[in-house]
Amino acid sequence: MVNFIHKDCYDVQDLVQIVKLLRSEDGCPWDREQTHQSIRQNFIEETYEVCEAIDNSDVALLREELGDVLLQVVFHAQMEDERGNFNLQAVADEVCKKLIVRHPHVFGDVTADTTSQVLANWDEIKRKTKGQKTNTDAMDSVARSLPALMRAEKIQSKARKCGFDWEDATGAEDKVMEEIRELKEADDAHRMEEAGDFLFAAVNLVRLHGINPELALSRASDKFLRRFGAMEKLATEKGLKLEALILSEMDKLWEEVKRLEGVGGEL
Repeated sequence: MVNFIHKDCYDVQDLVQIVKLLRSEDGCPWDREQTHQSIRQNFIEETYEVCEAIDNSDVALLREELGDVLLQVVFHAQMEDERGNFNLQAVADEVCKKLIVRHPHVFGDVTADTTSQVLANWDEIKRKTKGQKTNTDAMDSVARSLPALMRAEKIQSKARKCGFDWEDATGAEDKVMEEIRELKEADDAHRMEEAGDFLFAAVNLVRLHGINPELALSRASDKFLRRFGAMEKLATEKGLKLEALILSEMDKLWEEVKRLEGVGGEL
């Protein structure tokens, strides 16, 4: 314990030993009680915080959040080490072997001079090593735990690789309009299904325009939040409370915010 406290610089092995100590009888009750399932959400949240640091170009925050993700990796590996299944070394060994196998143009005699060639080789090797014999197997391998927009985009991209895709965005636009009509006409029993079809078609359209649907929706949410905040501020400046306004009155404030934004840039 003293060595841990007084070290000037720690490394990954120190992290492994600290987590091992925290999980021990002499460690922390909370850490001992955790399971893969109990900290699953923590892993997701830490990963998104890394993404936020990247989006904000915050290098210091990125370093911190990567450390939090690394802690999650070490923590999960430690739990399996306690069960005698594998440890962090085995995790590193497996990913190193995977990288070597999937980069034959670097570690072997395969030629791949472009990114497209590299990705084609990667997909072919992945399918072989994962035992994916069909295109359906490849699509079914997309994790169901992914955000729904992201999963839809990945499935559609895999379908495109075998030629099952619109030639351009025109067909996808028509499909979106078709799904909107079907959603409007759906009864209660089929409304959920039609809503899903509409969203899936919308992802297809966005993808064919070369736009990441997850990122696009995230930015749209940010824009809505920014404009809503500006609308509420504007209402306050006018001596009004949003809760007391009817929708048409709020719409007028919203349009005023949009006009101000157009004049002075983002609010």
